[in-house]
Amino acid sequence: MRSLHLSFVAFCSSVATAQQLAHDTGVRGPAIQIEHLYYDQSPVGIVVTRNGRRFSNYAAGLDANNTEYQVAELTSNTTETPYPNAEINSSPGGAINYTTYPPSGANYQDYLIGVQSLAVDPLERLWLLDTGRALTPNGTLVPASYGGPKLVAVNTTSNTVADTIVLPTTAAYADSYLYDVRIDLRPNVTASGQGVAYITDSSQTGRNGIIIVDLGTKEAWRHLDGTAFVRGEKQHLTYVWGEEVYFVSGPGEPFTFDPTGSDGIGLLDGGDTIVWSVTGGRHLYSISNQYLLNRDLNSEILAQANVKSLGEKGQADGLMQDTNQYIYAGNAEQNAINVFNSRNSTVTTYVRDPRIGWTDSMWISNTTLYFVENQLWRSPSYYPGTDRRVRPFVLYSVPTADGGERVSPMMI
Repeated sequence: MRSLHLSFVAFCSSVATAQQLAHDTGVRGPAIQIEHLYYDQSPVGIVVTRNGRRFSNYAAGLDANNTEYQVAELTSNTTETPYPNAEINSSPGGAINYTTYPPSGANYQDYLIGVQSLAVDPLERLWLLDTGRALTPNGTLVPASYGGPKLVAVNTTSNTVADTIVLPTTAAYADSYLYDVRIDLRPNVTASGQGVAYITDSSQTGRNGIIIVDLGTKEAWRHLDGTAFVRGEKQHLTYVWGEEVYFVSGPGEPFTFDPTGSDGIGLLDGGDTIVWSVTGGRHLYSISNQYLLNRDLNSEILAQANVKSLGEKGQADGLMQDTNQYIYAGNAEQNAINVFNSRNSTVTTYVRDPRIGWTDSMWISNTTLYFVENQLWRSPSYYPGTDRRVRPFVLYSVPTADGGERVSPMMI
């Protein structure tokens, strides 16, 4: 019997050698290019200006080792320099205030605590979204204090801070986690005429929502708080590179399903439509901006009644939009980046490569899509609670679909 089995195995091997059996090549679309290798801190975001300057952020709320700087300019293929300067990246005493119980995020308005996202507006200002939160060395995410959560605008010509908007505690809660931001500078969207920022709150405690900020008056408010549209889907389980991704809420805590809420955000229709997705889910949602800008007494009822589900687009973190009305979204489970075509509501695989995993953020500049791969699912916040990431982390690029550009000029 053993000889018969070996003969069968040999026969199968010869057949496989003689002809190509159907298999998954793992590759689709244009080739991805390596733009930068991160050997030090773990990156989250990427933005690229029109003249090619590249900036990344390194959230202290996602990696306890991100203590050297929160924002840096990529000065070569492997080096980074704190931006806009080293001082603003070095808060006195560090990002955590250990004099409170429990420890809390430092309340410095003039220093960066935990920058989670970046955006460049049509005036080439670099916007820094500071959560005001950081991880302790044992992996505990401390609550924010007033002064920590803020938007900081940096003039990239003079490399100086141009404005700081401290978010009120009614908009950014102590347990909020401000994740991503998009800027609309059209003068007709707010009474101040200075534009608006849309921010997702992805808090893993469930207090999710969309935060709206008038960039002129510096007022901020929330919509869709705690609704199913902004919360992680129950028992959502993701697989990346064949690995099941369970969430670890803190040191010694049992692992569970990923509760991360509203995360990636983008603008369509020149800014008239806001789209977003949750990390703990696969659906894409949209709403007309009028319902988020409205602050009347019935505005929340109207907002909830006018959210649209655009269907599934794969498990994604960040989103990016272009002038073709496409929304780019990572698809961690397929080693891919997908495109949602808002003109016909279809989702297609745009690029696929075995090196793609958890695409944390994306940015478009000069018909090029840049995206960061930081292996977030292998960080201590996910099962088995140990750091399994392998350096270097990578910034990749790929041409945009059909020559799409980031929506501009005075829109986002």
